[in-house]
Amino acid sequence: MTTLGTGFARAHRWLRGHPLALDAGLALAVLVCMICASFADPNHGANGPSFGTRTPEPLSVFLMVLGAAALVLRRRSPMAVLAATGALSAAEFVVMDPPAPVVMSAVIALYTVASRTDRPTTWRVGLLTMTVLTAAAMFFGSAPWYSQENLGVFAWTGMAGAAGDAVRSRRAFVDAIRERAERAERTREEEARRRVAEERLRIARDLHDVVAHHIALVNVQAGVAAHVMDKRPDQAKEALAHVRDASRSALNELRATVGLLRQSGDPEAPTEPAPGLAVLGELVNTFRNAGLPVEVACTDRNTPLPAAVDLAAYRVIQEALTNVRKHAGADAKAEVSVVRVGATVEITVLDNGRGRTGEGPYAAERSGGTGDGGGHGLIGMRERVTAFGGTLTAGPRYGGGFRVHAILPVKARTGEQATSGAPGGTGGQA
Repeated sequence: MTTLGTGFARAHRWLRGHPLALDAGLALAVLVCMICASFADPNHGANGPSFGTRTPEPLSVFLMVLGAAALVLRRRSPMAVLAATGALSAAEFVVMDPPAPVVMSAVIALYTVASRTDRPTTWRVGLLTMTVLTAAAMFFGSAPWYSQENLGVFAWTGMAGAAGDAVRSRRAFVDAIRERAERAERTREEEARRRVAEERLRIARDLHDVVAHHIALVNVQAGVAAHVMDKRPDQAKEALAHVRDASRSALNELRATVGLLRQSGDPEAPTEPAPGLAVLGELVNTFRNAGLPVEVACTDRNTPLPAAVDLAAYRVIQEALTNVRKHAGADAKAEVSVVRVGATVEITVLDNGRGRTGEGPYAAERSGGTGDGGGHGLIGMRERVTAFGGTLTAGPRYGGGFRVHAILPVKARTGEQATSGAPGGTGGQA
């Protein structure tokens, strides 16, 4: 049974790949059926048609051969084949009595037209074919117009059109389902690629913020410790303690990020709150300890922000202050303000630095170079802000310094609302 099924499947695939051979086989089968049926005499027999009492005329055989031969081209020119077989069938009804079943070729041709064209065309062509062939059979035959042979012509042509239309409808339905499935698969793949790209950008931003902030502080404090190690060991110890704290914070945040990446299932609830404006004071103190004077002004301290917006605001301030410390120069000062304005929160970070090269902070990032900034700080901040539908502007200030201004909607796009006790609210003291 397995061998038989494999053989049928192989033959089916071969025939689908060679439609002309399939049509030639169908034409041969139709010709055999027409010749066999032409030996039946519907008018002689006590209980119906008799077989073997009649011999087809040479003209009828010629018309049957022409009708079967036309079916070989039924896929290439269905309308032309239907017109040819219909004309041959009508000629047989007019010339011969009783006629040979040449109409079988017209029935196959009508089925082909109905299965390969639209429904209005099927209706028009089918009704015309039924009318012409049935009228020819009724008016030119010796049998009564209501004989079963004449009604059979009407019935077979009608069923051929209906069957072809049903097959066409089923093919269209299957094709539509296949197309929807393929489109859904493409959509899933595109969505998966988009989500992967967004996650990679998010992870890159988080790693950039963590590394840039903490390593910049470590670098500054290590330089201070090396400078005062011999003359002021107490101050060197203090600087090294800041280095230890900054490195520990960096390691903790990196460990948390890598831990999320390693988890195969849903991540567990975090054991520590995510950074937010509630710990803005601790962030500012790290910069003050590194020698950067920072003034902070916050309004509506008791009004919490959504967790995602709160984290974005924290990261913007962190990155802006990090770039001030790296690029603004030794005597720079910074000002941070967080103000609630209607349904938005505005974050502004100002500095008066001239820059180590005379170009002010963010010089490398403005020029797109690969200096300390690497060109990714402003990009990362802008991506964070625009992800929530906000805006971020950054540029030099008149008279020197740099200004970073971000506007974030209070309501996150995800609809997540922070509770009054959730970490990341603006209730922290700076």
